[in-house]
Amino acid sequence: MKPSPALEYHQRPGRPGKTAIQVTKPCSTAAELSLAYTPGVAEPVRAIAANPQEAALYTNRSNLVGVVSNGSAVLGLGNQGALASKPVMEGKAVLFKRFADVDVFDIELNTSDPEEIIRTVELMEPTFGGINLEDIKAPECFYIEQELKRRCSIPIFHDDQHGTAIITAAGIINALQLTGRSFAGTRVVVNGAGAAAVACSDILLSLGITSGNLLMLDSKGVLHTGREDLNAIKQRFARETPARTLADALTDADVFVGVSVAGVLTTDMLNSMAASPIVFAMANPDPEITYPAAKAARSDVVMATGRSDYPNQINNVLGFPFIFRGALDVQASAISEGMKLAAAHALAELAREPVPAEVAAAYDGQEFRYGPEYLVPKPFDPRVMEWVSTAVARAATEEGIARVPMHDWDAYRDSLRKLSRQLR
Repeated sequence: MKPSPALEYHQRPGRPGKTAIQVTKPCSTAAELSLAYTPGVAEPVRAIAANPQEAALYTNRSNLVGVVSNGSAVLGLGNQGALASKPVMEGKAVLFKRFADVDVFDIELNTSDPEEIIRTVELMEPTFGGINLEDIKAPECFYIEQELKRRCSIPIFHDDQHGTAIITAAGIINALQLTGRSFAGTRVVVNGAGAAAVACSDILLSLGITSGNLLMLDSKGVLHTGREDLNAIKQRFARETPARTLADALTDADVFVGVSVAGVLTTDMLNSMAASPIVFAMANPDPEITYPAAKAARSDVVMATGRSDYPNQINNVLGFPFIFRGALDVQASAISEGMKLAAAHALAELAREPVPAEVAAAYDGQEFRYGPEYLVPKPFDPRVMEWVSTAVARAATEEGIARVPMHDWDAYRDSLRKLSRQLR
């Protein structure tokens, strides 16, 4: 039987998988060999031992990210184990390189013990300029990320949480603007209480949604103060409310953020929401309500999903490559909340700009214009790196967490434009 296109793609003869290591210095003569290895390599060793910052001059560390997973929450497939998660981690490496020229080692850890993951990553800190945590289940992922951020002095970023949250925030910033709403007066319902739901809620609160106007639901219903089965993470979102079900919570709500399961949002629930409801139905591969069903029920709905065949795809590739590009370029010691917000605002602002013809060409001639069906940029918009990476690097510099602060922003933007052209 002929393999599926996806399996055929991954096993193409000669080089299975999707990544390889590329040598960046010549090594074709005896003299070059003596520079690449002994005795010449002793000189950068001594330089780095004397001044660790010089590792950025003589090694690949400042452009190298570790993508780390234990395979406990792979896509929508659940716990598939470390080895089976490797195609996803290699795929992540492809996106880092293709979109932002960031090099990656994918690291699959065969353990379910958070302490083992934390200690392993901590020990590998000298190798990397940053760590992208991936497909690690909740609630362990929260503890792992927070503890690594405490122990390490390089950026630690759990993309399942913050990548989704940043792109969602960018879309909601624009959706609120288009529907004439303020953050403070907007009522939000978040369906789901996992990693992405918590991060989406946190960033929306940071943007100005008031605590009392945000309700979160897990598989048992609304998180309310009367529940005694909530862990510490969920307790942060428990509210004093009579609402118990999703239908209760959505009555007159302005925004639905779904990071849960397919089909949970009914047309009756949608019809109970406020005028011009904002629906971000991001369950994959099938959303909480499909775009055609939502539009048939409410022509005034402003909608986003995780799918590429509907408008407004909330795609993490708009975030993590460019966030790390900016963080690495200033050798940031962390990815702060301010850097995440800067990335969200940059994406929102870029979506309001005229879209160049080359973007349409990448999408079979489809034209895009800011509005209800174009809330966030497209991944193949070559301007995304310039806008997002600059915003992230600037935020790191202004917050004082850049080891190599940036000052000539025009020159930096120009360098990113050139890099973007090279990557096309």
